[in-house]
Amino acid sequence: MVIKKIIKKIIIIINKINIRRQKITIGENPIINGLVFFRNYGSIIIGKNFKATSGKNNNPIGGDTVLRLICRKDAQIKIGDNVGISNATLHICKKLTIKDNVLIGGGCKIWDSDFHSIDYRDRIFDGDNNIKIESIYISENVFIGANSIILKGVKIGKNSVIGAGSVVTKNVPENEIWAGNPAKKIKGLES
Repeated sequence: MVIKKIIKKIIIIINKINIRRQKITIGENPIINGLVFFRNYGSIIIGKNFKATSGKNNNPIGGDTVLRLICRKDAQIKIGDNVGISNATLHICKKLTIKDNVLIGGGCKIWDSDFHSIDYRDRIFDGDNNIKIESIYISENVFIGANSIILKGVKIGKNSVIGAGSVVTKNVPENEIWAGNPAKKIKGLES
């Protein structure tokens, strides 16, 4: 029991050092359970009351993954107030906006890039430089279920829910439940 408390204190210190070293702006009252993987080559701004869980011992739903916030050169990740993220990977090359009161479940992936060119010739012979990148916008009160993937250029409207395991490739209007691969509308939400 004593060893677990010591390890938890060490993890808290490491997270604080990484947040400072990576020049991440974070609001008051963050709760971070587990060691988070931060890489900030752009700008990461996190609002108040941020809740993060990272690692299989803190959220078994995310499997053996950890929470990763990766912001590439000249990119921006802006996270609002009262946001909770579990064992997800956010890899941003341009811009990700997450508004207030959003929950992102274990094992989710949010990517604003294709990572590689679609054309094999570009990938193999031309340095893989023709990569498509489009910003992602997640509105207030959105819930993204475990193991979902949100792809480049997507906007998710207020109050909407993304079902577990979904692959979101296009915009989701406000007040709707979407699920599947590719995700599609299941039904509207009652006001």
